[in-house]
Amino acid sequence: MGRTIVGSLLPVVITLFLGFAAARRHDFSELHAATLNRLVLHYALPLMLFVGTVKTSREELRQAIPLLIALFVGIVGLYAIVFLVSRFLFATRVSTSALTALTASAPAVPFMGPAVLGYLFGQSSAIPIAIGGLVINLTVVPATILFLTMDPVGAEDRLPRPSGLSTVLRKLGETVREPMVWGPLFALAVVLTGWHVPALVLQSLSLLGHATGGVSLFAAGIVLASVKISISKPVVLLVLLKNVVQPALMLTGLWAIGIRNPLRGEAVVTTAIPLMPIVVMLALRYGVAETLMAGALFYSVIASVITLGAFIAITN
Repeated sequence: MGRTIVGSLLPVVITLFLGFAAARRHDFSELHAATLNRLVLHYALPLMLFVGTVKTSREELRQAIPLLIALFVGIVGLYAIVFLVSRFLFATRVSTSALTALTASAPAVPFMGPAVLGYLFGQSSAIPIAIGGLVINLTVVPATILFLTMDPVGAEDRLPRPSGLSTVLRKLGETVREPMVWGPLFALAVVLTGWHVPALVLQSLSLLGHATGGVSLFAAGIVLASVKISISKPVVLLVLLKNVVQPALMLTGLWAIGIRNPLRGEAVVTTAIPLMPIVVMLALRYGVAETLMAGALFYSVIASVITLGAFIAITN
C-alpha cells in the first residue's frame, strides 16, 4: 500500500517542484504557465481523453453512469452550498463567493488526474478523468466565470454588460466549443456507435496526450512560484473543505448507499485531488481574492501529500 501511495504522489510532487524551481530561476513566468495550460487544455488533454474514452466498451460506459451521478452531486452540490453560505451568511461579494465555491468543490482532475488516477487505475482512469472534466467544465467553471463577469466590482472590464440570459447562453456556448468538452463527448459518440478507431490512429494521437500530466503539473508549479503565498483562517478552511470534507462526504455517501469498489475508490480519489490551478488564473484576471486563492492552491497541493495518500489507503 505504501508503494502505491508513493508511486501515485511522488511524480506529482517532483513535477510541481520542478515547475516551482524553474520559475524561481526566472526560466519561466506566469505568462509561460498560461501558454502551457493552453497547450494542455486545447490539445494534449482532449487527445488523451479521446484516446482513453474510445478504448472503453459500451458496457464500461454503462457502468460509469453511477460515477457520473456521484461526481455531479459531490462537485455541484458542494459548490452550491459554499456559494450560498459565503454569499448570504458571510455577505461576501458574488465574485469572491463564486471563486471560493470553485476552490472548495472542483478537483484538478484535468491537471493531476492523469498522474494520480492513471497510476492507480491504469487505462480505466480515462473514464473518471473524462467524467470529472465534463462535470467541472459544463457546470461550476462556466457558473464561476458568469458570476465574475456579472459582478460590477470584481469584473475585469467596466463596460456595460449584456443581459443575464444572453451572458449565460454565450458562456455556455463558449464552454461547449472547448476541445476538452467536445473531445470526450465525440469519443462517447464513437463508442456508442460501435465504430472502432484504428490502433495506428490512436497510437499517433496518444503521443501528445501523454504529455498532459507532466506539462500541467509543471505549469501549476510555475503559477505557485509567481504569486504571493500566505496562510489565514479562510485559506485553512478552503483547504479542509477541498482536501478532507469533499472526499469524506463522497466516501460516506457512497458507503451508506452500498456502492463498492472500484466505483467508490474512483469517486473518492477523484474528489480528493487538490483544487484546480485555474482558480488562481481567474483570480488574477478579474482582480478578485488573489492572495486567498494562491494560498489555498499552494497549501492544498502541499497537504494533499497526506490527505490524498490517506484516502488512497482507505479506499484500497
